[in-house]
Amino acid sequence: MRSARVLAAVLLLAGCDGDAPRAEDAPRAEPAPLRTASAGTGWGAPSRPSPSRTTREPVTTTAAPATGGWEVTVYYTAVEDYHSGQPETVTGCPRLDCAHGDEDLGEYKSDFVEAVQEEGTGRTAGGDYLNWSHDIGYWLDTRPRDAAGQALRPFVSAAADPQVLARGTRFRIVGCGHQDDGSRAAADVCAALRAARWTVTDEFTPGLGGDKHVDAYIGEQTGPGFTDSPWYLTLYDATLRTG
Repeated sequence: MRSARVLAAVLLLAGCDGDAPRAEDAPRAEPAPLRTASAGTGWGAPSRPSPSRTTREPVTTTAAPATGGWEVTVYYTAVEDYHSGQPETVTGCPRLDCAHGDEDLGEYKSDFVEAVQEEGTGRTAGGDYLNWSHDIGYWLDTRPRDAAGQALRPFVSAAADPQVLARGTRFRIVGCGHQDDGSRAAADVCAALRAARWTVTDEFTPGLGGDKHVDAYIGEQTGPGFTDSPWYLTLYDATLRTG
């Protein structure tokens, strides 16, 4: 069973009517082309946790022994073009530096809105990004972001309980373990996850992420039917090495 993640972002800026300056956009990282289970199948992942908005310096770590018993869940950016459903009006903030807004952000396919709530971010048919956090609500943006306002980077950005892995900690997945039914991940999926160098940029609510649980961001889905693809997975008993 894929684990639920709890969002608990804390904004330092005022609501939508404030004049606070906009956070600087980070360069957009293009997702790597990935193979899927069948033609037209996308790839993606479950909902993300929330950090505080405080910017912290990366943590300097030295190579550590690999440790097993980790749970790794991937998450992704939903793409409206690959979703369906009746138009649903979304209200929230028209910009990043805002919380709990009530402005009309437009209409989007209902399945897409549901995916954004689960994943935390989605690219609309118009090309903007509809982001969501439990403690912030919806907001429109030019980038897929975590709740700290940082741009998500495919095969780099990750989330963890700050009491387990502090923000800025770098790690690698050196063993993919198994899925919940005991099967192994597809070879190309495991190879891509192992080849990446991950950095913890987002945080679970302290104590709720689990002692050995990380979420790994893999970019935008590339087609419909993501949940039927080998990229929609949680790994159990995975092996990680920090540093």
